Amino acid sequence: MGLLLVGLVSPVGCGGSGTDSASADVRRVLDRRAAAVRDGSERAFVATEVPVSVAAGERAAARTEFENLRTVPLADWSYRVTGFHRSGDRATADAELHYRIAGHDKAPIVTARTLSLIRSDGRWYVSDDRPAKDSSQQLWEQGAVLAVRGERSLVLGVGQSRDALRGYAELADRAVPAVREAWGGDWSGRVVVLVPKSLEGMAGLLGAPASGYRGIAAVTTGEAGGAAKAPADRIIVNPEAYGVLGAFGRQVVLTHETTHVATRASTSAATPLWLSEGFADWVGYRGTGRTARQVAPELARAVLEGRVPAALPGDGEFAFGGDAGALARAYEGGWLACRLIAERWGEVRLREFYRAVGAHQKRAGAVEDAMREALGTTLEEFTEAWRAYLRDRLG
Repeated sequence: MGLLLVGLVSPVGCGGSGTDSASADVRRVLDRRAAAVRDGSERAFVATEVPVSVAAGERAAARTEFENLRTVPLADWSYRVTGFHRSGDRATADAELHYRIAGHDKAPIVTARTLSLIRSDGRWYVSDDRPAKDSSQQLWEQGAVLAVRGERSLVLGVGQSRDALRGYAELADRAVPAVREAWGGDWSGRVVVLVPKSLEGMAGLLGAPASGYRGIAAVTTGEAGGAAKAPADRIIVNPEAYGVLGAFGRQVVLTHETTHVATRASTSAATPLWLSEGFADWVGYRGTGRTARQVAPELARAVLEGRVPAALPGDGEFAFGGDAGALARAYEGGWLACRLIAERWGEVRLREFYRAVGAHQKRAGAVEDAMREALGTTLEEFTEAWRAYLRDRLG
């Protein structure tokens, strides 16, 4: 269940030598807890929890937690204690949990945790291990994790059947070569898909209100401009919105999200959302034969009513939880901008333009410079060409 464990650093202490001693004892408890996860030892993991004589039910909950985690293919698991606060026989440890999924994460995922501890008979035990304030849940905290491996994917689900997860893996496996053909081979060519039981589960994994993701089929998490040694992006599915899609829509969604995984290293704070989301949609619909009116019905309705956008969609127009029609028009406008570039300048230039924008350190001037370098045009000229393209293809 694991490989070599990264050692814990010394915790931050406060107070006198008694607190220093207690913090060292707690560090050793978390060392044992991490080693138990690494070694796949339920007995050792449960032994770090409060004895039944002190708090009934804690060890049963620990067994459940361990069982939920058992199928996750971990390569590493460790705690880094960042704060320690003691009051008599009770204490709280602030910690970073570092873990890696085997075959996917080149660097650990780091998530903040808060651990409550109790001392009994001279020994410290964990009584609670939860996400720190403003931190997200981990999938195994929502239930027993089922893992399905595809040829190019790993799908981890809670409350899902093996057949359902296998369906996700098949779609992800088809998405990877489609994205590689459109973008190139400078990425891992593998994806991790997380499928919680519900919309609320998705929101828990994102550490955000569920209302902001209602109707959103999936999102991808990761570090913009990710380095070569970085955790793998996670594609997180909303099973409720995803479930109402047909086979074509499901494939487009997973191909779109896989594109975000592939382009992560070339996406930066300089990249506007119309480009990152538009490019992902362009890859998702590439080669499907769908017309502009079929893919962009909301924007087509606006154009037919004489409401042609004056400018490319701004980042604020991509906000979840607002006007669904406005959000759709933003995505459709970004897709048509990338489609225009691919048709007029070619797919190679579209990729060059994307990379050139992301190579800038800041937003100001990034699109303008990249358009001049890669496309030989200005933002003003391109915007007018895009508006004419909308009228021609949607009017």
